[in-house]
Amino acid sequence: MMSNDVAEGSTRSSGEQQPPPAPTLSRYESQKRRDWNTFGQYLKNQRSPVSVSQCNCNHVLEFLQYLDQFGKTKVHLQGCVFFGQPDPPAPCTCPLKQAWGSLDALIGRLRAAYEEHGGSPESNPFANGSIRMYLRKVKDCQAKARGIPYKKKKKKKKIINPHKAQEDQLNVHTSNNPVI
Repeated sequence: MMSNDVAEGSTRSSGEQQPPPAPTLSRYESQKRRDWNTFGQYLKNQRSPVSVSQCNCNHVLEFLQYLDQFGKTKVHLQGCVFFGQPDPPAPCTCPLKQAWGSLDALIGRLRAAYEEHGGSPESNPFANGSIRMYLRKVKDCQAKARGIPYKKKKKKKKIINPHKAQEDQLNVHTSNNPVI
């Protein structure tokens, strides 16, 4: 009689179906999972642990500030001689922080992960207005410190010329192409 147990290193008979391999996650999905796990671990490590379902925008803001200690972007303080210079000629003691773009992308991934894990869009702490205000403040401070203004890209307005539209209609009807 054969045992249903399969010894380590042996293969199953071809009659048994093996589960399909787990799909390979995209870079974005991998980052989102890693970020979600990191945020969850951060909440568990608080003096009084908080579950993700009980967290609010204040926990998110504290998390973003906590992440600054791992940042790699030099942000000059107002008293620094290099404040406002995009390419300072020498090193200084100003702090390293998380870049605004990294924080913005992180919040986007966590916002999506929150809802994928059953959170409602209405109670999503990552979508709170105070988070957007914090990110705007970080963006502005970093831009001033580097002397590089972030300019909003203006949307191009599509101007419709009514005379051109009429010409196009006439050309369609009067073209040499047969109508099928």
